[in-house]
Amino acid sequence: MDIEVRPCATHEELRDALNAIGHYFGYGNELEDAERFAQWMEIERMHAAFDGDRAVGGAGAFGYRMSVPGGRSVPAAGTTVVAVLPTHRRRGVLRSLMRAQLEDARARGEVAAFLWASEATIYRRFGFGLASRIGSIALARDRAQFTEPFVPRGTVRLVDLEEAARAFPPLYEQIFAQRPGMNSRTQAWWETRRLFDNPVFRQGGPKHRALLELDGEPAGYAIYNVKQDWRGGSSSGVVNLTEVVAPTPEAARELWRWLLDFDWTSEFKADLLPLDHELFQLLAEPRRMEFTINDGVWVRLIDVGAALSARSYEVGELVLEVEDAFLPENSGRWRVTPHGTEPTDAAADIRLDVTAVGSVYLGGFTFADLVRGSRAQELKDGAAARGDALFGTNVAPWCAEIF
Repeated sequence: MDIEVRPCATHEELRDALNAIGHYFGYGNELEDAERFAQWMEIERMHAAFDGDRAVGGAGAFGYRMSVPGGRSVPAAGTTVVAVLPTHRRRGVLRSLMRAQLEDARARGEVAAFLWASEATIYRRFGFGLASRIGSIALARDRAQFTEPFVPRGTVRLVDLEEAARAFPPLYEQIFAQRPGMNSRTQAWWETRRLFDNPVFRQGGPKHRALLELDGEPAGYAIYNVKQDWRGGSSSGVVNLTEVVAPTPEAARELWRWLLDFDWTSEFKADLLPLDHELFQLLAEPRRMEFTINDGVWVRLIDVGAALSARSYEVGELVLEVEDAFLPENSGRWRVTPHGTEPTDAAADIRLDVTAVGSVYLGGFTFADLVRGSRAQELKDGAAARGDALFGTNVAPWCAEIF
């Protein structure tokens, strides 16, 4: 029987499509789970593969804006919950799902897609390139001294969900304007997902929400929980830091000092931190963080010209010869300047495929990285250096949550 790929039309179809990824992740979705998921994603943005009347695969997309260099953002598909049941592997189902999703995203005016890859080998064939890296830390409390002691002047309050839902989003928006690679958040996302304390997903105690104030105004926030344990009558607990946002250096210093002075614990853990995190400068012994690097988000340019035109640049110009086997309309030569991007017949400076363009798009990798890694071909001497001068950014890209 032929496989039909189409958008979901009901909560029941959404539930069944979500259960494709649930099969691998070890959980099942009920109707109420699909109804909750539909608060964050329109039902029709979940494409499902049907074998008869049974959903055998799914691929969803959140309708985000993604921050890009220059304090700007672009409409982007947040690709998520992608899977095909093991009964239907190796039949082209995933390829059909991804094509349907990307074509739908382009029709909606989204110029890029981005995702977190649970299996990194899957997505390059569909044009996604690794665009950022993140780090995790495990810092012992007795190794959390700062390089320069200071007298804190801010105040921190624990706030309930309602106050957090008012105070935290404007602070996140400030970081969104500073850091490429972040996803936009709706109020429903804040209230029912990021700030909501779902006991089913707890790994330790309840979720806490801390608000830093400087001069009486919100200046930063932290979301965390405590996983308490005891050994020999003393605490051996862990403070798990879900998200720490501080838009200014002073706020970062104040908030991290408050967090790392936490009593009745032995260790602080955090994940999804940017590579240029301020703790490398704040801590007296940064190696004690045991900072471990991993993949961040993967980016796919759906409309190469529009996506490249949307971000900012420094100086110079570059002609890229882009190959895109999955969406061939992107293939061709593109002249990139601080004034925009346009098709051109001029001789190319660098030849690369669309996955490599995704890797440099947010500033997480350089053209020199691509050339050294055999991901791009330098056609003119010095082209990679000129490209890096043009595409250069002063901050590492960061996405603060897995979606």
